[in-house]
Amino acid sequence: MFARIRRLLSQFFSKSRTVNNEPLNKVSLIVIILIDIFILVNVFTGLDDISRWHISPSEAYPCYSDWKNFQAQPDPAQTQTNRDYNALRSPLIYSANSQFGFQETYQRAEVGHLGKVSATCLKFASYQDKINTSQNQAILKTIDQKNRSIDILAQKNRDIQAQYDSTLLEKIAGQPRGQSINLVGAEKAKQEIDNNNLKISSLKKDVSTIKNQLLEKPESTNFLAFLKDKGSFEEVERGYKQASFWYPTIQFAFQTLFLLPLILSALFIHNLAQRRGYGLAALISWHLLVIFCIPLIFKVFEFLQVGVLFQFFADVVSALFGGLLFLVSYLYILIIPLLGFGIIKFFQKFVFNPKLQAAGRVQKSRCVRCAKKLRSQDSHCPHCGYYQYIECPNCHEFTYKHLPHCKHCGQGQDIEIV
Repeated sequence: MFARIRRLLSQFFSKSRTVNNEPLNKVSLIVIILIDIFILVNVFTGLDDISRWHISPSEAYPCYSDWKNFQAQPDPAQTQTNRDYNALRSPLIYSANSQFGFQETYQRAEVGHLGKVSATCLKFASYQDKINTSQNQAILKTIDQKNRSIDILAQKNRDIQAQYDSTLLEKIAGQPRGQSINLVGAEKAKQEIDNNNLKISSLKKDVSTIKNQLLEKPESTNFLAFLKDKGSFEEVERGYKQASFWYPTIQFAFQTLFLLPLILSALFIHNLAQRRGYGLAALISWHLLVIFCIPLIFKVFEFLQVGVLFQFFADVVSALFGGLLFLVSYLYILIIPLLGFGIIKFFQKFVFNPKLQAAGRVQKSRCVRCAKKLRSQDSHCPHCGYYQYIECPNCHEFTYKHLPHCKHCGQGQDIEIV
């Protein structure tokens, strides 16, 4: 087994560094490596672009996160009025910084991409657009200004309170007022705090009144009623979870669709160049074939890690063992080597099997190792030096290597591949 691996690696590097069985010079090798790097970067760029061709779950259901946050269990310290106000405030803040409406922004995700935005989310966006009026923007600005005034007064009170506590201690200690380090006396400090508290109370009432005016507007009540519709939310949640489940598979399918034509083209050119003896074309196409296969291997393992298969295993483990999802890692440690072993066996037995390759090459009068054209009297390949025959253990005549039967007596050949 190890001998086969060493032989395969030797053949791989030989193909990668030789032209017509002659080693590449250093300059040519550097040029080939630079070409490989450039193409590999562009292949991964193309994979990234095509993986975004289908819109993502967050683009297909853009209202899901806002809706989920609202439908989540509210903070016990938060009143229903504040909860509803925050739900209205969020789209007003966003729309103030955006040149597009919500519905138009959601629909722009469809441009140049596959997939559709949820109709429920588009309806959600239409309600948000109706809220976004200049009058509501002015109301929001007024509320923010009053809240800033409340914060300023509250900060002043904290500063005065600190001085009040200090002057009170000075008064108890009998220290003369002229020797105090504080600018405000205890009596005056208490008076300023009381005045500021009255202003804060008045501002809070104003804010509460303005909030209620905003919440009572028809467009606000319609939006909040739709936002509280659990049936619509559950529909969006089901769609989002289903889209999230299949999205890695869709990405992998598009990435495979991008790579397969490149791999098949490189393989066809490589085989054609080998048959016709175009050494440089065979070398370049071999490098391209390897470069195109590298991302495919990465994407296969990436898909196995985050795709449908991983989700299936995670669900099974969750059902059987609760939250012990780390057991999935043990499962992958077992499965991935077995999968790799199966792939190696498949290519060894059916794709790069010397016995299967030899049958076609002998029929075409080609070398059983390198597939170069031979003359009828050639016993050694003039291209790679490989000896084409082996002695039959039954009739002791020379027959072709790697073929299952002797060409003279028909005896089955139990030939070890060397």
